[in-house]
Amino acid sequence: MVNPRFAAAVIILLLVIASLALYSIFGTSFAQMLQLNQPTPSPTAQATKAAPPPTTPLQEAPPTEQELPLATATPAPAEPTAIPNTATLLPTATATKVPPLPTITPTPARADTPTPAESSNSRTVNGKYYDAYVDAATKLHQYYHYTCEFDAAWVVLKTNGIDVTLQDQIDIVGIDDSIEPTYEETPDGFIAHGGDILHHYSGDYKENFLARSTGQVIRRIFEHYGLTTTEVHDRDSLEAALRKGQLVWIKTTADFKPGKPLTWIMPDGSTYDTVLGNDHAAVVMGYSDRGALIRDVLGPTSTNENRKYEYEVDWDTFMAAWGQQQYDGIAVGKD
Repeated sequence: MVNPRFAAAVIILLLVIASLALYSIFGTSFAQMLQLNQPTPSPTAQATKAAPPPTTPLQEAPPTEQELPLATATPAPAEPTAIPNTATLLPTATATKVPPLPTITPTPARADTPTPAESSNSRTVNGKYYDAYVDAATKLHQYYHYTCEFDAAWVVLKTNGIDVTLQDQIDIVGIDDSIEPTYEETPDGFIAHGGDILHHYSGDYKENFLARSTGQVIRRIFEHYGLTTTEVHDRDSLEAALRKGQLVWIKTTADFKPGKPLTWIMPDGSTYDTVLGNDHAAVVMGYSDRGALIRDVLGPTSTNENRKYEYEVDWDTFMAAWGQQQYDGIAVGKD
């Protein structure tokens, strides 16, 4: 059995011999390798180690150049990010302010309509809407065939709670019987010679189809009973009176049909333009876009068996017929 100490000595000896053999083969190169692997604090070694670092600062410089652009690029996106956020807030703030505006606008608009007193007479009657509708008393038939002015006046008075007779009215205005009206046709048209229809009634109201008067005369009857009167000569003032709840007495033509123009010559020679054979008076009690609503005491007659006591007339027809009587109208009220 081999002695362990002897074996170890042999191994060491072999290693020494191998090292000497290697040294002899590689010579100085091997020695240099051994020196490089040994950390010696000699100044030469330190200088050798200091030589490679020139490449190290060159490698550190690029990071500095790279960091500069990165630092510059960082604030740039920060600003655009703030812009979209601001833009997002603007619509939100605007949307919050807009809804109150429509809510405020209607309120003054309705408050600015303090004229409901004038428009309170609007209503729907028998399925028809009227911007103004004034209940008017109904009188079946006229006193006589040619008393339409007094019959229409009766409607206005009765609606205002005043009962009168034909004679009551005649006593107030009087009849000018200085001349019984007659007419003739001339090259210039029809003319009639009659009484003063601007201050009295003229003609035989039972027999003479020319018998008549005007609003200037009939208004004295209304005023006699304490009612207020206002002349009405156009559509605007007509509608305004109806919105106030006032009935409007008018001169027109029978059934609102065109009449033959007539020049009425009074005793003093003054003239008045009117119509020949279908002179008539009625009461306007309402209106709408469709036309005027009429209370007509004449009712059914041999000339129109279907004539009603209340009916509508379209605006064009109404204005044409009313115009033939010089838009003669009187609005009547209690105020």
